[in-house]
Amino acid sequence: MFYKNYSICYISFFFLFMYSMFNFMLMIYFIMNDLVYFFEWEIITLNSVSVVMSILLDWMSLLFMMFVCLISSVVIYYSKSYMQSELNLDRFIILVLLFVFSMILLIISPNMVSILLGWDGLGLVSYCSVIYYQNLKSYNAGMLTALTNRIGDVFILMVISWMLNYGSWDYISYLEFMKNDFMMEVIGVMIILAAMTKSAQIPFSSWLPAAMAAPTPVSALVHSSTLVTVGVYLLNRFNMLLIDMFFFKILLMLSILTMFMAGISANHEFDLKKIIALSTLSQLGLMMSILSMGFPNLAFFHLLTHAMFKALLFMCAGVIIHMMNDIQDIRYMGGVSIYIPLTSLCLNISNMALCGIPFLAGFYSKDLVLEMVSLSSLNFLVFFFYYISTGLTMFYTFRLLMYTMVMDFNLMVIYNLYDEDFIMLKSMMVLLFMSVISGSMLSWLIFSYPYMIYLPFNMKMMVIYVSLIGGILGYLVSNMKVYSVNKFLMTYSLSNFFCLMWFMPNLSTYGVTYYFLNLGQNLMKNIDLGWSELYSGQGMVNILKNNSIFYNIFQSNNMKIYLFSFVLWLFIMLMMITMIIY
Repeated sequence: MFYKNYSICYISFFFLFMYSMFNFMLMIYFIMNDLVYFFEWEIITLNSVSVVMSILLDWMSLLFMMFVCLISSVVIYYSKSYMQSELNLDRFIILVLLFVFSMILLIISPNMVSILLGWDGLGLVSYCSVIYYQNLKSYNAGMLTALTNRIGDVFILMVISWMLNYGSWDYISYLEFMKNDFMMEVIGVMIILAAMTKSAQIPFSSWLPAAMAAPTPVSALVHSSTLVTVGVYLLNRFNMLLIDMFFFKILLMLSILTMFMAGISANHEFDLKKIIALSTLSQLGLMMSILSMGFPNLAFFHLLTHAMFKALLFMCAGVIIHMMNDIQDIRYMGGVSIYIPLTSLCLNISNMALCGIPFLAGFYSKDLVLEMVSLSSLNFLVFFFYYISTGLTMFYTFRLLMYTMVMDFNLMVIYNLYDEDFIMLKSMMVLLFMSVISGSMLSWLIFSYPYMIYLPFNMKMMVIYVSLIGGILGYLVSNMKVYSVNKFLMTYSLSNFFCLMWFMPNLSTYGVTYYFLNLGQNLMKNIDLGWSELYSGQGMVNILKNNSIFYNIFQSNNMKIYLFSFVLWLFIMLMMITMIIY
């Protein structure tokens, strides 16, 4: 049994890792020769209707596949140790492999129907992984995840039906010269809405922190670096259609609000995995907003660098949760760097990459994004939100590090703290290496031309200013005592508002369902079981029953009245006939 469980981990890891390296070599070849391959496989032709399976291979799809396969191979190897007490480990690994297959299908598809297959596959696997540990909380989280993602699926289905007007679902073929068509603009709006559900932008943000009910390896793969970035990837492919649309400006506003909201909420959160999930939400807002400004390659660049350090961050969180006896509250932690030094090293480096500390992966993409924002002719509000959100990233990162690494250990007095697991460490070291080098490597690969952004000195240094202020504030907040006056300078309700993600989970669950369910209950009570019963089934039965009781009294007691009633009826009938005739 153990041999079988371990073998599926090893085989999956080896296959995915080798496939990732093969994609990397192929991608280098494609970039150097500026190649794009488009394959079409005709499945069936019936009366001039041809059903074809098409595959698009270019540097973007190959690079994304390489990153997906690398992260998933490492996560599967990590799961071998993390999920070792799981009886059905092979089932868990197959779930992860199904996810990778759906992801690859979506990445290489220029066809809306095969994109829907991959898109729906991702939603299904995400639901199955969230409800993996079966309890009420994970069921609720799974339903929220699945139903929110279904909205996006519906929009993709509508795109497929609208695209029938053009005679083909291969949108790549006619995207550029059809972009001024009204119908194409409708399709563009639907694609944006679908991407917003998958990438958890406002108002669909509440499912991403809820999805943390899934096992940590799934969170590391699905809910940090791959599934949630699908929306960004799809908008990247449709970018030439969307770039001049007014709705794209609305997306810019919503995505910077998402970034700001996630940054504030992460500072009020105490669940370790939810802090990292809100951090992912913040970075997704950054990707979406830079994409809606018209920099698709820059958004893709940040997507890839973010995938590396965020997956590593989740894996470090998994080790800490294991060590803390499955406790996720950061208030119980503290001083874990003494017991798990190498994991703490990985956690710190991935956190620094997230903050954009120079020469780590996040620095190259984040610095470039913020400098392009400074260079763009955007209004002050966008500029303000960008820099405040960057400061907030530093804020919650420092707060997290203070709570987990620096402050005193807050769990039980007698407690067996063990050192790291060797398998988990090996898998984390791969991502640690990538978190350090992937930024510089990708900046050479994706941007083949040299770029120079010329800004005033203070504008150039603005990123460092807001990061330093954010870091200092994070340090000060983590050192505050419970009875500190500063802790509740804000009113309780405002603090509650920030803590609960601007009430978005409530709005997207009870807020949506309450009025409909209440209306349904009232309709059932008053119409279904009330008036309609009175005037149809039960009412007719009551009238007939009462009449029959009334006649039964005559029939049983007085023959004369009973017979006279017949004569009376006859007399009434004659009177009516006479009135009709005359």
